[in-house]
Amino acid sequence: MPLRPLRPAAPGPSHPSARTAVAALAALLLTACSSTPPAAVRPPAAPRPPASTAFALHRLVADGAPGAASLVTRDGRLGASRFAAVGVADLHSGRKMGRLDRFRAGSLTKTLVATVVLQLVGEGRLRLDDRAADHLPPGVPLTGAGGASDLRRVTVHQLLDHTSGLFNYTEDPHLAEQLYGAGFPAHRYDRYTPAELLRVALDHPPTAPPGARYAYSNTNYLILGLLIQGVTGHPYADELRRRILTPYGLTGTSFPGNSAALPAPHGRGYSRIDGRQVDSTTLNPSRAGAAGEMVTTLVDLNRFFAALLGGKLLAPRQMTELRSERATGGRYGLGVYATRLPCGVTVWGHNGDINGSYAQTAGTTDGRHLVSYRVNTDAPTGRTDGTAVLTAEFCPSRGRPDRPDRPDRPDRPD
Repeated sequence: MPLRPLRPAAPGPSHPSARTAVAALAALLLTACSSTPPAAVRPPAAPRPPASTAFALHRLVADGAPGAASLVTRDGRLGASRFAAVGVADLHSGRKMGRLDRFRAGSLTKTLVATVVLQLVGEGRLRLDDRAADHLPPGVPLTGAGGASDLRRVTVHQLLDHTSGLFNYTEDPHLAEQLYGAGFPAHRYDRYTPAELLRVALDHPPTAPPGARYAYSNTNYLILGLLIQGVTGHPYADELRRRILTPYGLTGTSFPGNSAALPAPHGRGYSRIDGRQVDSTTLNPSRAGAAGEMVTTLVDLNRFFAALLGGKLLAPRQMTELRSERATGGRYGLGVYATRLPCGVTVWGHNGDINGSYAQTAGTTDGRHLVSYRVNTDAPTGRTDGTAVLTAEFCPSRGRPDRPDRPDRPDRPD
């Protein structure tokens, strides 16, 4: 599972197929307009989706993704969200991506985990400056071999905003080879426990002292999943279902544990390993756990972020903490981050990357304008800038998306 930070590449030249598709769309729209009544009697036209949004999806496919899809919500009208898809969900059957298709969401899991941790803070069951080790279940390792790392020095806040300094377990060379390297086909169904993965991380020296600097690490959210269990007495997934999925109707979202199959309906996921394209649809997601095991839909992502950014899930004080990027120098809040687009608009959300899938959700501060999009590969050749779709949706006057001013975002749980 490619659970590692990625610096998105700058957009390359436009692809002929993308230009052809956009031109065809423009021609269709012009033809449709030719039969409308005179302007004097014509009712005001509903705003059309920006052409650059369609262009951005085509670019994702032109740059190597078999398929790309997006769901846009405007003015808080979730029931009227606009779905668009380009390319295919399955290279063999030619099936198209569907609005309700399930897919692996990678690090988008982190935002739900952070939300529940902040709910527990709001309930007075823990504090952000508590030592995380004080809330973990019995038997969880706290130090590495020879004292390489010491979890006992890390606070809850430092786990949430990736300033703990703990080594990212998915960057361990041996494990990384099995998760998303040449060893993936032989190890795709291996089972991992959070304690086993945490031991891998703790056996490495820390990347920095706790609180010293931001360094994205899946280890942090692996521990937060255990922390939720320690505080509530329930597995983290059960708490997320009870507090978020059930009350907000996220019926297409699940935490599969050791289940390797995706629920129906779904397409296929593809990875490139040693220059070969590999179908990576099925895998044991325990490799990700609370750092990135979630399966979801575009509909559920928009529904969740509308509730979160709209202030329905957290009290005002915890909402302020959620968005605070002060400790990371403006790079990451507590389970979300801000993306400042070239037109001056700032949107909030997260992205996720796991074998065969990449997804991202972003929305305005109030959650009334949202876009979620996905591709069915974790490594398209020459990936278009990760925020191109965001720029297209929130900055339509710019036309073709440009590279944003803050490209180095945590793209892999990812």
